[in-house]
Amino acid sequence: MCGIWAIFGSDEDVFKQCASALRIGHRGPDCFRLENINHFKNCCFGFHRLAIVGDTYGMQPMRVHRYPHIWLCFNGEIYNYRRVTEQFGFNNETGCDGEAIISLYMHGGIEFTAKHLDGVFAFILLDTQQKRVCLGRDTYGVRPMFRLLKDDGFLAVCSEAKGLMGLIHDDDDDNKVDIEPFPPGHFEAYDLSPNGKVTLRERARFHKIGDMPKYDALVKPQEKEDIYTNIRVLLEGAVKKRLIGSRRIGCLLSGGLDSSLISALLLKHAKKSGIIYPVQTYAVGMEGSPDVEAARTVAKYIGSEHHEVSFTPEEGIRAIEDVIYSLESYDIITVRASVAMYLLCQYIRTKTDSVVIFSGEGSDELAQGYIFFNKAPSAEEADVESRRLLEDLYLYDVLRADRMPSAHGLELRVPFLDHMFTGYYLSLPAEVRRAKDGIEKYTLRKAFDGTGLLPDEILWRPKEGFSDGVSSVKKSWYETLQEYVEEQINDQMMEDAPNTFPFNPPRTKEAYYYRQIFEKHFPSKSKWIPYYWMQPWSKSEDPSARTLKHYKHT
Repeated sequence: MCGIWAIFGSDEDVFKQCASALRIGHRGPDCFRLENINHFKNCCFGFHRLAIVGDTYGMQPMRVHRYPHIWLCFNGEIYNYRRVTEQFGFNNETGCDGEAIISLYMHGGIEFTAKHLDGVFAFILLDTQQKRVCLGRDTYGVRPMFRLLKDDGFLAVCSEAKGLMGLIHDDDDDNKVDIEPFPPGHFEAYDLSPNGKVTLRERARFHKIGDMPKYDALVKPQEKEDIYTNIRVLLEGAVKKRLIGSRRIGCLLSGGLDSSLISALLLKHAKKSGIIYPVQTYAVGMEGSPDVEAARTVAKYIGSEHHEVSFTPEEGIRAIEDVIYSLESYDIITVRASVAMYLLCQYIRTKTDSVVIFSGEGSDELAQGYIFFNKAPSAEEADVESRRLLEDLYLYDVLRADRMPSAHGLELRVPFLDHMFTGYYLSLPAEVRRAKDGIEKYTLRKAFDGTGLLPDEILWRPKEGFSDGVSSVKKSWYETLQEYVEEQINDQMMEDAPNTFPFNPPRTKEAYYYRQIFEKHFPSKSKWIPYYWMQPWSKSEDPSARTLKHYKHT
């Protein structure tokens, strides 16, 4: 987890622009660098480093002796960097995973590079010999990137949108400038003129959700094996490949299926990979939270060093503004779920020495884990919704999964969004992947049934939304929020909401409260979130699973 920032073609002195780069310092607390480009004085890179792989030579922008005309700013992990180095006969000078991006680019160009990366990434590559700037982002947008592109060729890029606020150009204020998320699974190439301005040369999608990887994968499905064996092998492979790095590893553990599977697999393979310290797991919730109880059961079963973090309604409410600023979102369910995760990550950073954190994000979208999938009219419609959720994941759950840990200088890893695992899972017939007998994620559960990896009561535990599971059984986090916002937002404000906020007007007082805070920090940027995340096949106007008749609490 790092913070990347760059500007090309600035009309203003670049050193006056650099204050914007400091706004993402939380992403890389270990070290920071600003660097001008030789012969392009109105271009500049900024980098905040969280050192995970290649502690000695991993500072950026990265440059290597054999290609002195290449500059790379990169956030993420490339899991197959050793494989491509061997496959193509590269010389890895730094020992860092990111160097594979430079080597692949010089070997086959930008599209070839993007298609051969197994990992999560957002990168800015400058080639001063070819006078070219290239951008790329991983398939699911696990690593974030925003860009600002002006008609006159001024380009600015940053891990978070806040790092592009306040840039000086043509006397425009932030309200008039389009700052957009860079689309996942895409690359862009720009021609760089002598004055540092850019012209778009090429924009293309290098990998679509559901496609199998183009590179030589570290673990592959076997035709002679049944689907359950392949699911187990591929998910285990996704966990094992993510054990790279020199910092202590831990795992979020809610006690639900997804985080429990990842925690159990992490513990299983940690010692085999040479990890000698006890692996920590972390649960968060209010008093009486069902998640905390279930997580305690799992931790005892798998033998992790378990930490439980409790928060009060007052602590949750106090964190909301910081959460929205970190998220750069006002989506209702995203904010609700982010509060507990923010407080948990704050605890991990201040009370432990773990830095790399595994998590179960992505499974609900991929394996149809949301309770509403039980209401899908057909397997085909469930498949369409699953793929739609995966396409937009970077705007909601993956956004939360990046911003809450990064706000505290932590890095999150998400094995369920592994290229090979998702490609294989989505290749299965729609009927196989749908909910069965009222049990969501049936196929995923069945794959691990009888293996002893988890207790049966956890493996077959019904789905709880994260913002619901952390709640007290006596009074939910949702109910606490409703009581609070009722005092903050009056009926007249709600009546005027369509005029106050023409795009995505809030329909509830909770939504209005979040939107108010968002606009305070990011005025006129509401289109970063195209719609409120809601449950399909439901008439409810609240995204919580607790509003569904199918909801089963254990």
